[in-house]
Amino acid sequence: MVLPITLSDGDRLAALRALDQFRQWRSLDEKRYCLGCGQIITGRQIQVAGGTRSDDPLRLTCPTAQCNSIPMDWVLPTDEILARVEVMAAEERNAAVLTPVTPEGGGYVQANREHNGVASRLRKLAFRFKHCF
Repeated sequence: MVLPITLSDGDRLAALRALDQFRQWRSLDEKRYCLGCGQIITGRQIQVAGGTRSDDPLRLTCPTAQCNSIPMDWVLPTDEILARVEVMAAEERNAAVLTPVTPEGGGYVQANREHNGVASRLRKLAFRFKHCF
């Protein structure tokens, strides 16, 4: 595992510009939609790793835990993508509403809808977009 390195804002932006061959970076506040994990990430969050030895090149990775995506997996978040992410998040919040355990109302539990969770649906959305780019 390679640990991310700490860079100044100017150096981080320079690294994004040099290492992302697929999209331009104008600022660290720009957002990208990660097709790997379905998260919206910013240039400030992207991890820059490597470069500690002469034969160790710098590389960019997604900041989300367990996501190994790289710049080719990050797309510009269009209005359509942002709208779909918001709809899915709202649906996930609504799915988490407490539901009765029994028809008689003998208690409440949180609805178990993991298979329809926002993460699962974001992955499905990302899979559709991944084949377009």
